[in-house]
Amino acid sequence: MDTRRALLDALADGPVSGPALADDLGVSRAAVWKAVEGLRESGFAVESTAAGYEAPDDPNYCGPGIEFGLDAPYAIEYHDSLPSTNDRARELAADGADGVAVIADEQTGGRGRLDREWVAPSGGVWLSLATRPDVPAARAPLFTLAAAVAIADACREAGVDAHIKWPNDVLVGATSENGVGSAGDDATAGRGGRKLAGVLTEMEGEADRISWIVPGIGVNANLDPEALPPGAASLRGELGEPVDRREFAATLLERFDALAGTADRMDGILPAWRERASTLGRRVRVDTSNGPVTGIAVDVEPPGALVIETGEGAQRVHAGDCEHLRSEDS
Repeated sequence: MDTRRALLDALADGPVSGPALADDLGVSRAAVWKAVEGLRESGFAVESTAAGYEAPDDPNYCGPGIEFGLDAPYAIEYHDSLPSTNDRARELAADGADGVAVIADEQTGGRGRLDREWVAPSGGVWLSLATRPDVPAARAPLFTLAAAVAIADACREAGVDAHIKWPNDVLVGATSENGVGSAGDDATAGRGGRKLAGVLTEMEGEADRISWIVPGIGVNANLDPEALPPGAASLRGELGEPVDRREFAATLLERFDALAGTADRMDGILPAWRERASTLGRRVRVDTSNGPVTGIAVDVEPPGALVIETGEGAQRVHAGDCEHLRSEDS
């Protein structure tokens, strides 16, 4: 563990003196001082008191602020602004990084599925996780589902009753009459709610293994609901007040780790997804590369295929844009 993370962990337990921390870590007092100054420069205002170093009462939304008290084995690389957190996480993963969450206050070149534009101004939670899991490439779709579950759980802990539209759109609210929704200017959310968040996952690998995978997450956290496009929603708009983005990001990362941090935890992803999904039991239309599939969504099967009961039997759809339909729609 690096000195910065060790210092953050020590501060979580209360005041800590520089000499005591230096002894515990086996480093010099100068190294401790350097770590403290690094935290301060990053926006985490460590206080010097008679009892020793103390954490700020209200840590900022910054790298060490998110790492402070984080119960997940991820390092945080925070930026005030980036063109794309996914692009940066891909660079890190290709260079061998594992378990690094790239977070930006704003993205200037964000994108969604099919290279659609994703508007990502300051105030959202824009996060991409560079990870190198030891699992076959066939299980890659499970990481996208795990990210959707993690987002939904973080939204619910913040007080917003979010649900998931297959495969990874996180929505809020009742059926939309206009049938369109999006976060930023991204893909349509479809009937069933307004879009709070989405996931864009990128990977590199071979048939028998994943070299790296990057789940990219975009959440309309503290965005002004008046500035959002039709069909979109924000946590701030739903709650009537801003959400603590630091706590939200930490909760999201902890939940993702609990589901997909190791290969032996991944069996819980599909059951967790089913419990939070609003698609199952609904009449849907999924536009696939082979044409639309319409029917009742009855299940999701490994590694994330939607099972649709049509008039001609059950069909399994692995990819496509899903729309929730009213019963009278074709």
